[in-house]
Amino acid sequence: MTTKSTMVLSDKTAREIFEEVRSNPARQRFGFGERMAIVNVDPQKSYTRPDLFKTAYVTNPDQMKHINMISKMAREKKLPVVWTHVAYMDNAADCGVWGTRTDTPDSLQNIKYGSERTEFDDRLEIDRSVDAVYTKRMPSAFFETPLNSFLNYHKIDTVVVTGGSTSGCVRATAVDSLSYGYRTIVPIECVADKHESFHFANLTDLLIKYADVVDVREIYDWLETYGKSDAC
Repeated sequence: MTTKSTMVLSDKTAREIFEEVRSNPARQRFGFGERMAIVNVDPQKSYTRPDLFKTAYVTNPDQMKHINMISKMAREKKLPVVWTHVAYMDNAADCGVWGTRTDTPDSLQNIKYGSERTEFDDRLEIDRSVDAVYTKRMPSAFFETPLNSFLNYHKIDTVVVTGGSTSGCVRATAVDSLSYGYRTIVPIECVADKHESFHFANLTDLLIKYADVVDVREIYDWLETYGKSDAC
C-alpha cells in the first residue's frame, strides 16, 4: 500500500510558521566560517524611502543603523563590504524581459542611471575608498557582477546578506551565494519587504533550504571576536 504525499495546509500566518520553524532545536545550521563579507543588496531610495517612492518599504525602523554598524565593524576588521543598487539606461534596453510587464513611473525599468531612485539611502555610511559598489540589473547581486571573483580574491567563505526585498533580490542573492559554495547568513533586522507575508514566507524558505536566518546580534558577536585569537 502506498501513501500519497499531499501539500500541507495551514491556518497559521507566515510569521507564525517562520517562528515555529526557527524555534526547532533540531535544525542544523551552516554556521560561520573563517572570513566574512557583508553584501548589502539595493538599499537605495526607490526601496528604502516610502516618503519619496511608493515602491519603498520599511520592515524594521533600525534596518539602516544595523547595516551601517555591521558594515563598519567588518571594514574595521579588514573584511569586505559590498553595496549593490539597480539602475537602467534611459531606454531600459538593459532591463530585459524583467521590464516588460509594466511601464509606469514606478516600474522597475524606470530606475534610471543618475536618478534619485538609484541613489543609496542618505542614512547609509559607505566608504567608497574601500567598499565595493556594484550596479546590477537582475535580482541576484552575483548575476553579471564581479561579486564572486571579488569574494574569492578575499578568501571569503561566509556571506552576510542584507537589504531588500526579502522575497526578491535578497532571496536571489542568498540562493546564488549558497550555490557558489558560501555559508550564507541573513540577519532578520537587516532585511525588509513590502508585506509581512512575503517577508516571513521567504525567511522561512531561506531558513529551511539556503541560509542561516539569525538575529543581527549574532553578526555583531562574530565580528567583535574576529581576529582576537590571532593576536594572542
